[in-house]
Amino acid sequence: MKAAVIESVGRAVVAEVPDPTPGPREVVVEVAACGLCGTDLHILQGEFAPKLPIVPGHEFAGEVVGVGTQVTELSVGDRVAVDPSLYCHECRYCRTGHNNLCERWAAIGVTTAGGAATYALAPVANCVRLPDHVRTQDAALVEPLSCAVRGYDVLQSRLGAHVLIYGSGTMGLMMLELAKRTGAASVDVIDVNPARLETARRLGVSASAAHADELDRPQGWDLVIDATGNAAAIQDGLDRVAKAGTFLQFGVADYATKVTIDPYRIYNQEITITGSMAVLHSFERAAELFANGVLNPEIFISDRIPLDRYPEALEQFAAGVGRKIVVVP
Repeated sequence: MKAAVIESVGRAVVAEVPDPTPGPREVVVEVAACGLCGTDLHILQGEFAPKLPIVPGHEFAGEVVGVGTQVTELSVGDRVAVDPSLYCHECRYCRTGHNNLCERWAAIGVTTAGGAATYALAPVANCVRLPDHVRTQDAALVEPLSCAVRGYDVLQSRLGAHVLIYGSGTMGLMMLELAKRTGAASVDVIDVNPARLETARRLGVSASAAHADELDRPQGWDLVIDATGNAAAIQDGLDRVAKAGTFLQFGVADYATKVTIDPYRIYNQEITITGSMAVLHSFERAAELFANGVLNPEIFISDRIPLDRYPEALEQFAAGVGRKIVVVP
């Protein structure tokens, strides 16, 4: 079969690799679409993946074309979205319900071959069947949406909060859509990319700007969400949190990123700084939200690029051109 392969740091190719064979509790998914994510860029940079080469792609959906000998929950022909998370279910964190912090954490497309390929393997437990009205080629959006749902679980936001989001790429826009539906009094978005900021306006924001100084909220925001992973944005966002407010680090920064905090202000103003790591008990809820129309795929997916052009798709994504880019085998 054909697959994208990150061979070494900075090098991605498309190559022929062996077809997958399912284990007893696995299925083979013929991939309909696979989304690109910042994690893929980190893998290309030599971060996250424990070893290279690797077939990337942790945001994918498709049709079941093969089932293991002990699979009864799914049949050939079923259409599914795939949760890439792989947990040990034995370590301290798994036993206390923090599976996303598993000491042996793994993920399809990060530690094992992923969905940037013609076919992909997945445990049957990680597959969520899609309803008839959901297009398979759109359902690659379910995985990033499940990360956003997890982010809102961490926030435990209250009704009437004023929200500031840094970044109007895919994840920032998803946080925008969730904020609008969880009773926010206002949702403002910051981005230096005019095209992406225009999409945020199209989806409906209270205010938008290239810098928070352009917005009129001197007392700060109750919830500040970084969806960029950019040090300058994170630093600025930390300074914009209102008293008793919360800062959520949602964007994936690289290992070297550092910012400065003001411990006295955190103490004196009772500011919470927290993070959200990937998916946790949120994939099925994201699939239901997606099926109920929380996202418009025609707005969120800007490019559908053939798998043969995977390296080009990565370059476009790294350049910040477009919104969600999916590759289509």
